Amino acid sequence: MAKTIDVYGSELVEDYAKTINDFGLEEFDPSMFPEPNRIMRRGAVFAGRDLKRIADCIKNKKPFYVLSGIMPTGDRIHFGSKLVVEQIAYFQKHGAQAYILIADLEAMASRGVTLEQAKKRAYDFHIPAYIALGLDPKKTIFYFQSENKDVVHMAYEFAKKITLSEFKSIYGSADPGRIMSAVTQVGDMLYPQLEERMPGIIPVGIDQDPHIRLARDVIRRMKQKKFFPISSIYHKFTPSLDGSIKMSKSKPESCIELPEDVNAVTRKLKRALTGGRDTVEEQKKLGGIPEKCMIFEFYKQHMLENDADLDKIYNDCKKGTLLCGQDKQDACEHMAKFMQDFVNKVEQAKKIVPKLNFVKF
Repeated sequence: MAKTIDVYGSELVEDYAKTINDFGLEEFDPSMFPEPNRIMRRGAVFAGRDLKRIADCIKNKKPFYVLSGIMPTGDRIHFGSKLVVEQIAYFQKHGAQAYILIADLEAMASRGVTLEQAKKRAYDFHIPAYIALGLDPKKTIFYFQSENKDVVHMAYEFAKKITLSEFKSIYGSADPGRIMSAVTQVGDMLYPQLEERMPGIIPVGIDQDPHIRLARDVIRRMKQKKFFPISSIYHKFTPSLDGSIKMSKSKPESCIELPEDVNAVTRKLKRALTGGRDTVEEQKKLGGIPEKCMIFEFYKQHMLENDADLDKIYNDCKKGTLLCGQDKQDACEHMAKFMQDFVNKVEQAKKIVPKLNFVKF
């Protein structure tokens, strides 16, 4: 039976090394890139495709782009979106032209959101939220999927290059909605190359790899177009606070969204799975297990920029001098500061939305 990754599921990857092997990924080596950021250094970024091509662009100051999409379906975003924005910001800092597409067509098809609702949500919250999380608006080109006829035309052209059996082998199933969504995303990924053929990289969670593989297959079948193969870089999922699945809105008590009321987040963090022992005495004697602790995972992926601070928490936990109650209280304080800072930055970013670089069609 063919191996597939469920783009629409919520299962937590148990063995990232096996995933790399099963799907022919490259293990991520942070030494390939200058000044690797926090998630690169700490293994939250774990794999990719054609990464050397992008590393060479950075080293030799050649043009390349980084692209991601916003699905404007609600008034909040998933905390894991922060990892995507941080990767975009990293590549912007090192010479990439960034493209952010507003996936209003997909929002309408999959969630019943009207194009007008999608546009309003994008302007009022989603775009400002990405800027608040580190996106450089001066180095970013924005567009709405529904307005981009080039993307729609490419999607129809690409659809002719894909067989139903191939689609099923990549995605596990095939229905008209998924097919249209997938080929449109291929059009989005290649849109920046219409003006100039150049390498591009897409930062995503591993659950989005089927889209990357489909795009690379289409490119191979259209050699006459001379598109550069899409590169990709994958981060690990932000796990739910109970440690069971990737953080998902389907389990609101184990999911943190942006923004979220600090009191609600505090309640969630205090119920989070930790690597503590059965009793305080046992933990002081044997030490905790930070590798199993969702609080530590949050520190590692999101909350603590300084590696020395993270190392101290790890070592204190292992020695049994940092107990879970204090650890959770510290995490709540970090989160309260982060949430307030995020809200303030969103409000500031709203003021510059009218000045952003939107593609005119």
